[in-house]
Amino acid sequence: MMADVIAAFATPPGRSAIAVIRLSGPDVFAVTASVVTPFRAEPYRQARLAHACHPETGETLDEILYLTYQEPRSYTGEHLVEISTHGGLLAPAGVLSALLVAGARQALPGEFTRRALLNGKLDLLQAEAVADLVDATAPAQRRAALEQLDRGLSERIASLRGEVLDLEALVCYDIDFPEEDSGPVPAERVRDAAHRVEQRVEQLLSTAVEGERLREGAVAVVAGKPNAGKSSLFNALLGRERAIVTEVPGTTRDAIEAPASCDGFPFRLIDTAGLRESEDRVERIGIEVSWRYLAAADVVLFCIEAGRPAEHEERAFLEEIGVPVVVVRTKSDLVEGTWTPAANELVVSAQTGTGLPAIRKELARVAFTQLAHRGMVEPFVTRERHRVALQRSLDEVRAFVDAHARGLEGAVAATHLRAAVTSLEDVIGVVAAEEVLDRVFASFCVGK
Repeated sequence: MMADVIAAFATPPGRSAIAVIRLSGPDVFAVTASVVTPFRAEPYRQARLAHACHPETGETLDEILYLTYQEPRSYTGEHLVEISTHGGLLAPAGVLSALLVAGARQALPGEFTRRALLNGKLDLLQAEAVADLVDATAPAQRRAALEQLDRGLSERIASLRGEVLDLEALVCYDIDFPEEDSGPVPAERVRDAAHRVEQRVEQLLSTAVEGERLREGAVAVVAGKPNAGKSSLFNALLGRERAIVTEVPGTTRDAIEAPASCDGFPFRLIDTAGLRESEDRVERIGIEVSWRYLAAADVVLFCIEAGRPAEHEERAFLEEIGVPVVVVRTKSDLVEGTWTPAANELVVSAQTGTGLPAIRKELARVAFTQLAHRGMVEPFVTRERHRVALQRSLDEVRAFVDAHARGLEGAVAATHLRAAVTSLEDVIGVVAAEEVLDRVFASFCVGK
């Protein structure tokens, strides 16, 4: 497949000023020359004006600009061409169709980035970062993807791999040179080195929960009694009218989900039915759905009207809920006279916008405590694949520590270190099995 010339749109279809078609492969210049006239590969990286014509009929399809890239100085590490056509539907589709007739084939999802990986332009973590950058909807996601694309996490994994290899070398020294003048390696030295590696892997692994949450978006559920201002707060945080708001209690019958960015971090904001006992069958179903979302929430915005004490059911909810809760006193613009909220309560008015910035900041702090505290300057784990491989590596290091403490033969104990190294290599993609690559690139857009 690497010998094929692949082609695909690098921009989404639709009305636009331009559309970009990307081609890559060993014979890409010959294929392009069958469609683009006049065409010449050199000088590379220089935009040139030409016409795209059908290779069989000679029909002019569009006036285009094209650039050529010489291997290995391209995104894929192969000869590569990028063609800019006019936007819309017909012109780009016509040019791509002509290129396919000329000998190119439609690229598979993520195939350009996959070729970049196989040609050594990226490692597997960087390839995943490309997809994360394309999919980013919040500034924190963008920063995380750029950090990973800049090899931040790759270098941390490579460093851990080096430390495990150093530890393995200590053990192997005793196996291969047991009677050297310097004597055997002290058991304390091996133990201390193993514990340092264990702590380093644990530290990186501890970022997995918030890292995966950052990539997927934290689940923030807006809950409370009927008519507590939940839907108004939901709409205010989104900045648009997404949920129906009326003065009639029980208006919301089902959960409504929408993406939101709070203080730069991504959230899946969910408005739920009011929590109460109800004889209405439809409303009861909605309340059951609310409880399911609450059980899966990363943080709950619990709404209580400002100006009154919390009721028994509300206090019971706060005592029993097993996830982090931010208590929000709503409708503050309707409060008359003096009233003081509790120290841990935030006050908001969905009508005036008062208190909304504080809520967004608190949501980010609660859902992303570790990342917000560290300022996202250190690498962290963002995918389940990373977490599973790191956990497997940590388990092997711990198994080595246990085997070494029990006095097992060095060659036997060292097999755990070799397995730990292999697990770390799986994260970077040093030895990437085809099924792993298929899984990683399946979620890419075609033009990447």
